[in-house]
Amino acid sequence: MADYSIISDISAYIVRMLRERMCPEPIPSPNNIDVSSPAEQDVDYILGLYLYDIREEGEIASGPMRTGRMRLKKAPRPYSLFYMLFINGSSQMGLKAHDIQKIIGRAAQILNDSNSISPNTLQTWLEYEEAPVILAPAKIALEEKVRVWSAINKPYQISLFYKAAPVFLSSEIVVETVPVREAVFTLAARGESLD
Repeated sequence: MADYSIISDISAYIVRMLRERMCPEPIPSPNNIDVSSPAEQDVDYILGLYLYDIREEGEIASGPMRTGRMRLKKAPRPYSLFYMLFINGSSQMGLKAHDIQKIIGRAAQILNDSNSISPNTLQTWLEYEEAPVILAPAKIALEEKVRVWSAINKPYQISLFYKAAPVFLSSEIVVETVPVREAVFTLAARGESLD
């Protein structure tokens, strides 16, 4: 299962994908797209990716998982990552409403077309094929979007909201098991007791 850096790896992957496909049109430079918070001041980028919530979705298994012949590992936990894609209001680029709509539209097109992220691509050392992380529009009401903006003391502006899930986060707890050295079996005929 993926290591703890998978959350950061997913964010970096989304930004890399946007940089590759949005530059030079409608955004002039890859440096104009970044992982950031809308609350940050004096930053000069146009499009920001903000991870605003991480929710644990429960356990996938109740007991430990076998990771080798004599090793058990605590089951991973699935998480959902919630992102906001926004236009930087403090950018010095002088964007007009038409430009903002083009940028938001192109970003939505890219994320909708490339909505499956393979953890094995992000963490090449993984031993087994991992389930893909699906990036989909977050189905949230306008009121919840306004609350996200209010939490960072910014007025609401047009933005895209996405959910990335399931993101499985592994445990570091590994238990070495003792190999079976001797097994005792007792057979009894029908009707006989084993005592």
